[in-house]
Amino acid sequence: MAREPRQERSRTTRRRLMEAAVDCLAELGWTGTTVGVVAERAGVSRGAAQHHFPTREDLVVATVEFLAEEQIAELRERAGTLPPGRRRAEPVARLLLNLYTGTKFRAALHLWVAASTDDALRAVLGPLEAKVGREAHRVAVDLLDADESRPGVRETVQATLDLARGLGLADLLSDDSRRRQRLVRQWARMLEPIVGERSGTE
Repeated sequence: MAREPRQERSRTTRRRLMEAAVDCLAELGWTGTTVGVVAERAGVSRGAAQHHFPTREDLVVATVEFLAEEQIAELRERAGTLPPGRRRAEPVARLLLNLYTGTKFRAALHLWVAASTDDALRAVLGPLEAKVGREAHRVAVDLLDADESRPGVRETVQATLDLARGLGLADLLSDDSRRRQRLVRQWARMLEPIVGERSGTE
């Protein structure tokens, strides 16, 4: 009976550390995000933090996976509210083109920039980002109910995610939401021909 509360406390502590790591990365960047700083932000002792994440790289790997899981879960949760057929093109475009905004994207961006000049970080982050990218692509295909066996569909889905990242960058220095909404409507028209192909509801 005593084991379950300890396990739950452990999960709660890990989550607090990862959430704090996201905030620290977004505010302080890679160089300012140490295990000690994250522990202080999370209200956890440094020893407890290092018990869960012995190195900063361990913390980063867990945090990137945490970020991805949170985003994917949120997308899948919203999938149930989407209309059928081509009417889902615009809500899906809105979901995907708003995917790379906010604190989570800012935190991830700091990691990408740091990894571009840090071989050790790139070695850890590269394979993980590739895995996250594949999962995001899979979810986008599911949301669109698209048939990737048809020519050009895979490239259209990937272009959607690449556009989303670019719009996320544009939003870092100023509020780009109005322009992004105009692009959402236009991009939805680009997506309409591939929506619902898999189930024949286009």
